Amino acid sequence: MNETGDPPLLRRPAVRWALAALILVVAASVALWPRGDSGTGTGETRQTSQQPPGVSAEQRAAAGLAPCPAPAPGAPAAGPLAGLTFECLADGAPMDLTAALAGKPALLNLWAYWCGPCATELPHLQEFAQRAGPALTVLTVHSDPDQAKALARLSGLDITLPGISDPQAQVRSAVGAPAVLPVSVLLRPDGTVASVEVRSFADVADIVDTVSAKLGITV
Repeated sequence: MNETGDPPLLRRPAVRWALAALILVVAASVALWPRGDSGTGTGETRQTSQQPPGVSAEQRAAAGLAPCPAPAPGAPAAGPLAGLTFECLADGAPMDLTAALAGKPALLNLWAYWCGPCATELPHLQEFAQRAGPALTVLTVHSDPDQAKALARLSGLDITLPGISDPQAQVRSAVGAPAVLPVSVLLRPDGTVASVEVRSFADVADIVDTVSAKLGITV
């Protein structure tokens, strides 16, 4: 013991620093230890802020989208999209994609509400669909979980094409498209993929020419 009463070991600077560090670690551990009481709520994980809001029937109706195509009785499910079911944006009902599209060529347009080039392209697709009529199905595929923002975006652009929600990007994965938007997938009547267009269509004429070249359909 010295004059101050400290043991000789504590007079060493290295030991004093080590003890100080240990005290800080213990204090931090106590501060961060989970609380069992429910009064503060600091231990809860706020998942609601990470999830998009739900969509009401009124919001879907206000968007005015065309209903998704209904599958014909006994429609075959073939191609890379076989077995995939999605939620229809118009009414929220589940839709077996290949069964609904079977027997007719289709153009699937992958887009998202935050995609600028998609907003430019969608009106061209709307005009093309009106021109094509029953010869070909044009279906939008919203590749983001937020359906409310998708409906608002479509309404703002005056787009009434039928569409589905694909929050997990299953269509993109199934056809092997890169993680970019927009992408258009051209399907043959049997569900096989004729082409994956990783670009924006410049105008209606561009869509007409591409559909003619890849699917042999003249509209």
